[in-house]
Amino acid sequence: MAYNHRMSQQFHGTQQHHNRSRKKEDDNDALMRLPDKEIAGCINDIGIPFTPADLAKPNPQQIQMVFEWFAELLMNTTRETVEPAMHAAAEDICGDYPDIVPNDTRNLMGFFIGVRKLLTECGVNDFTFTDLTRPTHDRLVKIFSYLINFVRFRESQTPVIDEHFNKTEKTKTRIDTLYAENQEMEQRLAEMRRDQQANDVQVREKVARNDELKARLLELGREQSRVAETLDRVKSERARRQQQLEEKTERTVRSRQEAEKLRPYVLESPATLQSSLTELHENLMREKAHIDSMERRARALNTSADTFTVVSNDVQACVKLLEEISRELEKEDEEESRAARNKEAISDRGNNVREVEQTEKLLQRQLDRWNQRIESLRENAQQKAEAAQAQMEELRNVQKQLREERAEKQRDMERRRIRIEQTEKKMVDLKENIESEIQSAHDQYLKLEAHIKLYITEVEKSL
Repeated sequence: MAYNHRMSQQFHGTQQHHNRSRKKEDDNDALMRLPDKEIAGCINDIGIPFTPADLAKPNPQQIQMVFEWFAELLMNTTRETVEPAMHAAAEDICGDYPDIVPNDTRNLMGFFIGVRKLLTECGVNDFTFTDLTRPTHDRLVKIFSYLINFVRFRESQTPVIDEHFNKTEKTKTRIDTLYAENQEMEQRLAEMRRDQQANDVQVREKVARNDELKARLLELGREQSRVAETLDRVKSERARRQQQLEEKTERTVRSRQEAEKLRPYVLESPATLQSSLTELHENLMREKAHIDSMERRARALNTSADTFTVVSNDVQACVKLLEEISRELEKEDEEESRAARNKEAISDRGNNVREVEQTEKLLQRQLDRWNQRIESLRENAQQKAEAAQAQMEELRNVQKQLREERAEKQRDMERRRIRIEQTEKKMVDLKENIESEIQSAHDQYLKLEAHIKLYITEVEKSL
């Protein structure tokens, strides 16, 4: 008995809780409920002809048009916007039989899902498909009251909605801008890497050329030192030989002057003159030989001087080449400093690139998360598609059975039709026989009636 008492208490407690929640919902509906005239006036204000009589006796097509307007106003959704998604879903689920569900029914179902979400946000949690196909007065008054109150609340909160919408648009614009900047930075990074590779090749070539020029410069410096030493030695030798030539020439001139002075004395004694002449001739021959040797030395010295001039010109050319090399080295130093500045700029850009890469990694992680979500959605869609495929197979089997049953019934109906035709033919024959019998009976009746009348007249006459 105590157990039954507890059960009864629990049942009564549950029923009381249900009654309280039901009463609370009724109170909320009573607070939100609007008069029929006000609802009709609000619907007329949006541009759809509507009267309280239309609300009392609702027309499904008109009610669907009103719901479609509310969905377009609040969600920017119509049957036309729902149609592509529903068509794609039908192709994914139905496969080779996308027209198994009519387009109007499919679009109406998609539109119903959107309207149900809207009404759930408005506070109507019991919206069903029957409210679109077979609406009633009480349900429409409740639904339209909640919708109109929601629209009024939305209009009162327009600044807040616009603020959040603008924030969303700014965020989208910022995302697009950052994505474009990311793409641009990636392109710039790739271009900078290509430039860096090209500059590295040029720098390596310049460094190799600089090393070659330095080695060549050192070799030319050593050769210049050797040539300068040789030139100094040749110049000193030339000066010494020039001085010797001048001394010899001066001696020759003095000897000739002395010979001219001694000429009168030589004429006085032929033997002495002959001996003097012989001696002078020998001296002259020696002097000529010496002069010839000196001339040869002078020519050799001139040749050496010419050679030294050529060498000096070569040295000057080497000096000019060294100056050009020094200028090239200065240019190389400038290029190295420029390369250092470029390296610093590249390092700065590398920092920017690392920041961009970090941003890219963050975006990549977000993309991976979205891809995982998409993959899970695809798996769910695949599972649903497989379930739909299995259901389709079952429906095909059922359809096959129904076709077989239909064929069997058609054969049975054909047999029955033949039997009915035969029966009808028999009935027609029987009808003709009966009609002929009736006609003959009627003729006999008429004859009997005529005989009876004749008999009655004869009886009357006899009486």
